[in-house]
Amino acid sequence: MQIATKDRTAVSMVKEALDKAKRCKNYNIFVSLNEEAAIKRAEEIDAKIAKGEDAGRLAGVPYALKDNFLSREGATTASSKILEPFKSPITSTTVKKLEAEGAIMIGRTNMDSFAHGSSTENSYFGPTLNAYDETRVAGGSSGGSAVAVAKGIVQFATGTDTGGSIRQPASFNGVFGFKPTYGTISRYGVVAMASSTDCIGFFANSASDIDLLMQICSGQDPYDMTTLPDYYNESEQAVSGDLSRQRERRIGSSPVTTGRATGAPDIAAPVRIGIIKDFDLSKIDKNIKDAFDKKIAELKESGYEIVELDMPALKYALAVYYIVVPAEISSNLSRHDGVRYGYRSKDAKSLEEVYSFSRNLGFMPENKRRIMIGNFVLSSGFYDAYYLKAQKARTLIIKEYENAFKKCDFILTPVSPNPAFKLGEKVNDPISMYLEDVMSVPLNLAGVPGLAIPVGRTEPTDTAKEGLPIGLQIVGPRRSDKALLEFASKITKREGK
Repeated sequence: MQIATKDRTAVSMVKEALDKAKRCKNYNIFVSLNEEAAIKRAEEIDAKIAKGEDAGRLAGVPYALKDNFLSREGATTASSKILEPFKSPITSTTVKKLEAEGAIMIGRTNMDSFAHGSSTENSYFGPTLNAYDETRVAGGSSGGSAVAVAKGIVQFATGTDTGGSIRQPASFNGVFGFKPTYGTISRYGVVAMASSTDCIGFFANSASDIDLLMQICSGQDPYDMTTLPDYYNESEQAVSGDLSRQRERRIGSSPVTTGRATGAPDIAAPVRIGIIKDFDLSKIDKNIKDAFDKKIAELKESGYEIVELDMPALKYALAVYYIVVPAEISSNLSRHDGVRYGYRSKDAKSLEEVYSFSRNLGFMPENKRRIMIGNFVLSSGFYDAYYLKAQKARTLIIKEYENAFKKCDFILTPVSPNPAFKLGEKVNDPISMYLEDVMSVPLNLAGVPGLAIPVGRTEPTDTAKEGLPIGLQIVGPRRSDKALLEFASKITKREGK
């Protein structure tokens, strides 16, 4: 991470980032820029540096904030009409921690409204364009954040991942995107989508940069009862139940640490990589399958052991996800009623019309679709048949991951069955759009961490002469986040533009 110094000031870094953001205006990356406040903050950082004071581990680093993170600076809209004028009275825990270390927010990034989508086409402000092909989607829901990093505007950006919303746009735009173990980073001050699967994470240009962000932002928060104790910085991170086996393993002649706390004993690098047999790779894009096969071959050549895994319950993951998550969405979005804050219809003449008119105009079509699905599966007579059964199936998926990590250290899979698709190609076909999540949603249901890594490009296309980015994801057991990132640093290199 390049921080500010006396020679390269925070003000110059912020102005450069803002200038790049303006030059990339046609990509529709930002819904708002934080220009005046960012420059003022940069001047404060430079003053600290000039005095020899500690300005933080992220001193002067400009970053982009996904538009569902609450902050007192600017308006938080979640890229929706119903929240368009909303000024937050609070600041999210993540933003507080980043800015306490000197990071400077230059603007809010575009996203699918309320994070409902896989393409950023479901935004009230219009779609964000892919960083490598302006005729294709950026992915979603954190498309703006992914493109902000891919275009070199900022060194990192925040994101949320409820079913792949960090990993998929990272894959589509050739950057690293990390979804931590559920509960590792506080959700306080982030507009809720589905509270049992929402995770806060980051986009960056390397796994080591994400590691630094995780050191800063992880930890228990009294404002979020689902947060875990700070295992990331303080406790040992085992990547399987058999530590003695790992201590004896070596790659070549050099043991590599896997995320031990300072002073804790080192263990050798994980050497067993799981491949899920139940994912039918014959049905995914040929470019992605070839990239996946190539990475497996590289791992084998480097001495890693490849283990095939039977995980039959994963075939139910997409169906489970689109029952459990809409149910939670319908509950979380009930607070947006046009009464207390946000958009209110001027045509309403009764309380009932305030609700119906405000929601009809304020929500995007995908928001309405998920609310209706959620209300249906929670309704009397259908709760047991759908929601309760889905929760039981979710438990089976969690157990399958637990059993899988008794046989391997990490799992490698594609992020998505396809590279970035054309704008408008799937927007009127929700089933086809949902199928893009088939390989990403199981991690959120199980609460395990996953990192999207860039691994190459597709064959050239008419509109992308150098090809489209391809990403794979590395999956680890719960609380193996630091080990996963260190492992990723060992086996990856930044794919050049």
